[in-house]
Amino acid sequence: MTERTESAMDSRRYGPWAVITGGSEGVGAAFARLLAEAGLNLVLIARKRDPLAATAAECRAHGVQVRTLATDLTEPGAIGRVVDATADIEVGLLIHNAGANSHSRPFLDGDLTAFQRVIDLNVAVPMALVHHFGQSMRDRRRGGILLAGSLSGNHGAMRQSVYGGAKAFVQIFAESLWVELREHGVDVLALVLGATRTPAMARAGLNFDVPGLVVSEPEEVAREGLAHLPHGPVRIVSGHEVQAASAADADRAKVVLEAHDRVRQLLNG
Repeated sequence: MTERTESAMDSRRYGPWAVITGGSEGVGAAFARLLAEAGLNLVLIARKRDPLAATAAECRAHGVQVRTLATDLTEPGAIGRVVDATADIEVGLLIHNAGANSHSRPFLDGDLTAFQRVIDLNVAVPMALVHHFGQSMRDRRRGGILLAGSLSGNHGAMRQSVYGGAKAFVQIFAESLWVELREHGVDVLALVLGATRTPAMARAGLNFDVPGLVVSEPEEVAREGLAHLPHGPVRIVSGHEVQAASAADADRAKVVLEAHDRVRQLLNG
């Protein structure tokens, strides 16, 4: 563990409690393990009880307190349950990692209710959580907010019209928060992920064996995110910088068509 990563996980700066959404598996579980090693207590939130319990047990082995909340954050009343579950603790770090593309469909063939859940999880939920926890962080003049983004937010792509738009919001939202909170001692980072070997991406049908594809590992992503949290507002996960830079080309037709070809390969056509 590098000195920089240890600093990013300093419980005096970001503790004593951290809230992690999507904290049961993949990158969320990796964040949880790293923070537990650093001595932060955890509130892990996810839909699936069994993986949530397994990750919590791993983290408790490091001697920290762990609370779990098995809930779908897009359901009515879910944010209230998060507020109630954390009412008696001081949360110094919020990591919003939940936000997979749960409805990967061509827009006109998709279901509007399912698309709305994608928007809720990636837009409405982080807004509500940041608004709640961020106020106390600002008052204490310390804390951190890390929002998981995606390269999909840099361009349009087949079957990602709603998801990509929502992830574009995440990055602009994080950049704006960074400006607003930097003078109050609160760090903000949008951690932009590319292809990552997580259960969620595997369930989505991603082909990790595409020639030339850069695939990140959850532990590497989480470690990099924590290391760069003090240096926001945006961090592209290492290895994906070229793809991110290519998305900034002014020729948008070229960018979108190239992205379309990548998505077809990732999803086996």
